[in-house]
Amino acid sequence: MDVVINNRVHHLSPSQSIGQGGEAEIFDMGHGLVAKVFKQPEHPDFLNDSNAQRGAEERLKIHQRKLPAFPKNLPAQVIIPQDLIHDKKGLILGYTMPYLAKGEVLLKYSEKGFRESGGIRGNQVVEIFRDLHGIVKGIHNAQAVIGDFNDLNVMVTELKPFIIDADSMQFQANGEMFYSTVFTETFVDPLLCDATRSSLLLIRPFNEDSDWYAFSVMLMRSLLYVGPYGGVYKPKDPTKKILPGQRPLKRVTVFNPEVKYPGSAIHYRMLSDDLLHVFHQVFEKDQRGAFSIKVLEDTRWTTCSRCGAEHARKGCPDCWAVSLSAIKETVVIRGTVTAHTLFRTTGTIICVTAEGGIPRWVYHENNEFKREDGSRIVAGGLDPQMRFRIKGNSTLLAKGSTLITMTPGKPPTQTQVETYQGGTRPVWDANSKHVYYIHNGTLLREGLWAPLPIGRTLSNQTLFWVGDEFGFGFYRAANLCVYFVFDAERSGINDNVRLPSIRGRLLDATCVFSNGLVWFFIATQEQAKTVHTCYVVSKRGALIARETGEAGDGSWLGGKIHGHAAVGNMLFAATEEGLVRVEPTDSGILCGAKKFPDTEPFVDSGKILLPGKEGIFVVGRKEISLIKMN
Repeated sequence: MDVVINNRVHHLSPSQSIGQGGEAEIFDMGHGLVAKVFKQPEHPDFLNDSNAQRGAEERLKIHQRKLPAFPKNLPAQVIIPQDLIHDKKGLILGYTMPYLAKGEVLLKYSEKGFRESGGIRGNQVVEIFRDLHGIVKGIHNAQAVIGDFNDLNVMVTELKPFIIDADSMQFQANGEMFYSTVFTETFVDPLLCDATRSSLLLIRPFNEDSDWYAFSVMLMRSLLYVGPYGGVYKPKDPTKKILPGQRPLKRVTVFNPEVKYPGSAIHYRMLSDDLLHVFHQVFEKDQRGAFSIKVLEDTRWTTCSRCGAEHARKGCPDCWAVSLSAIKETVVIRGTVTAHTLFRTTGTIICVTAEGGIPRWVYHENNEFKREDGSRIVAGGLDPQMRFRIKGNSTLLAKGSTLITMTPGKPPTQTQVETYQGGTRPVWDANSKHVYYIHNGTLLREGLWAPLPIGRTLSNQTLFWVGDEFGFGFYRAANLCVYFVFDAERSGINDNVRLPSIRGRLLDATCVFSNGLVWFFIATQEQAKTVHTCYVVSKRGALIARETGEAGDGSWLGGKIHGHAAVGNMLFAATEEGLVRVEPTDSGILCGAKKFPDTEPFVDSGKILLPGKEGIFVVGRKEISLIKMN
């Protein structure tokens, strides 16, 4: 694609793409700049979708007037348009802006695994929101409203927040009001929505109060790993049952006694009385206005010296007197289920795998990374950008483009790998036999003397995973979306895997493998919703089944995409109500074939599952258990 910036023609290629959402694509221009180019009505993402095509056309029309009039008096931490991008006929296609390298979207701070494995404490989260509070206030002082304020348009770099996607802001210029019309269900103020519908639909303009409402949602999610309408609503009176999308409209919050609180979340009793009061007032009593900066300034998190829990109160609400390290194994029986506690730590479990049904793990305790036998790997603190894998006795650690292999009795080795879209995610994986990685666009397998090429991919745009038999991956850039499988032992890539193109903004992706099958999960932001999709693909690349759900819809797929266990042609998913067994049907859909309610005390949606020889391993951040279902 050729574009014009400051009267100079620039060519944007797919290899420059570093991300895309539902409305635009981002290209790395070099020299600390990126280009945001809005998708045209004829973009493949809008194929056979006349509403999306009309939306793209209308968006471009508005931006011809809106982008040249964009306010300049916004806070420095708002990433505003720098130079306009035109086509050769003079039509505005987008704009350039500074590149925030090595940052993470605020969404990651509401993920328990990211925060705990990275050692990010509650006080650090509060500090991010103190800064964000000042940014929001500065935007309002400039007579602008963020509008679709959500945790994907806040980027955090070195614990400093920045507002991105600022082109969607709402402001008035040259006598015209430029409204923000898109919204995200999780963060939109229900007071601005149609109260008669079964789900949230924006019908009134955004305002300053709605920005502060979204701020409150983000703060709660980042501190507790659950939002105001999380959990499962199970009213005793069946006439009170409502759809999940109606809960914000009916103000059925997670504080409701008939809502089952997520076991993976930090309980709200850990909050200070002042902060908890604010959340009650906003989400249950419809109090609006600027969030109290004094409440943020007075919030101090501390770690209990007895149980290790973080809390923002004078005393630990969850403290118990028994030393975790003193507990070697606990056996609990409920109905047909027996749970054996195999391991507990006062630190954090970082990485777990099951090689041949035998668990191996890496954990962090007393400022050291250790293996399952207690042997020390390396000293140091937690880092959210570190990625670990296990290959037999070897422990692999990657950060950025450097992969380090540590094997007992041998000196560490280093390998250079690519990062996904030039960010912080190194592109590599390992099974019980080999390490795989991408370098300069080539997928490689470690060899005895030199790496062995498997096949070509698209540099900096590829993600892949590998099981014991085969691997699966994809690359996506601009109008291109290609899926592939490859044998774990031989060279060659089969890129004839026919799956639908990924639409919207890719939030996350992962895979789990079983005998001859891969279960491929993606999370995408599509308009106002977060959509979870699972594809089951054979090692030959054939699509076996698929299923789609919405985040928070109460289904096995609506909770999360990570941590499932695949056994044969079955998948086990952890939910707040216990394990669910999922199987492909002859019609090509996935069916939650059986529920195991007796497992409910031992699992929740935040747990990781791994297949074992005698049952299923259940992994939390401090504990590993084996559950057997008779």
